[in-house]
Amino acid sequence: MTELNINHTDTGRTLVFSGRMDADGIAKIWEKACDGIGTHAGTDLTLDLSGVTYFDMAGAAFVVHLDRTAREQNLKSIRTTGLDPAAATLVERISRNELTEPAPAPPAGRIRMFVANQGQSLAEFWEDVKNYIAFFGEICWFFGTSLVRPNRIRWGETWRVAEQAGVNALPIVALISFIVGLVMAFQSAIPMKMFGAEIYVANLIGLAMVRELGPLMTAIVLAGRSASAFAAEIGTMKINEEIDALTIMGLEPVRFLILPRVIASTVMTPLLTVFAILVGILGGAVVILSMGHPFSAYYNQVVGFVSWGDFVGGMIKCFVFGVLIAATGCIRGYQTRQGPSAVGEAATRAVVSSIILIAVFDGIFSIIYYVLDV
Repeated sequence: MTELNINHTDTGRTLVFSGRMDADGIAKIWEKACDGIGTHAGTDLTLDLSGVTYFDMAGAAFVVHLDRTAREQNLKSIRTTGLDPAAATLVERISRNELTEPAPAPPAGRIRMFVANQGQSLAEFWEDVKNYIAFFGEICWFFGTSLVRPNRIRWGETWRVAEQAGVNALPIVALISFIVGLVMAFQSAIPMKMFGAEIYVANLIGLAMVRELGPLMTAIVLAGRSASAFAAEIGTMKINEEIDALTIMGLEPVRFLILPRVIASTVMTPLLTVFAILVGILGGAVVILSMGHPFSAYYNQVVGFVSWGDFVGGMIKCFVFGVLIAATGCIRGYQTRQGPSAVGEAATRAVVSSIILIAVFDGIFSIIYYVLDV
């Protein structure tokens, strides 16, 4: 049993310890010992350990703690007596090492770690870009060679993919396009009505839908719907080693799996865009008709303001977006790793990569059209 007695003398105090100086024993006398040190600056303090029967690392740490606390109180002298050589060695070791405050990491280390992490991320990004460009080039090569020999294209699979990616997407494309046209017409009609120019909302709706919103909205919908589906299909085949089986049988996976999807997406994206443009303009017409203008006036405004150059510029975007969506979905699916969540990760990467590429190329097209004055 651990005990502590405090003896007061004319010059100071003596803390007399007895029994076991281990973790359990120290816990019982901790507060009493700390209070016994007091705050009497200029007095003497003696830690008498001659009655201790057991002394371990916990006891050594406790003695060092009391010694440091006493020194912070500016006592005149601090002595520790009654320690055997083994216990004294423990106290000395604790005093030198274990209770020493860890040195803070040098700033240079953190900077090196930050630079290393950023460099690794940049290297991984650059490696991903190189793999994407190489895979995209391989798809373009097979696409070009298949145009020379179209009988090598799996047209049945192409039509099946076109139906799933294009025809089945008509409801969602119609809904989003109609709402966007309707909302944009309402928002623009409010300020224009103040000047009696609400009929010119037709010009705004027609130009925006043909040049920008129609292709962009259609591409984003296909990125979320078709690119993820392509990545999930091919990723599942990759995990089930079906792609390896195709290679062993002498079939080229790019020509067999990816090319039909790229062709289907490239063909269906412009068609869906035309559908989206018409529905979006129809949504704007609802607003104009509700303001008392005839449909013929709305139609004449759109047809008279939107040129064929605007329409061709939007369609060129659509072809590029269609290729990017299909290629990105297939490439991310082909890059699927092993694991229970690999297919989900591949689908997510496909959607994110597709949307990023769509935004980047849309900006590039805007700059090109501005420079060319299209």
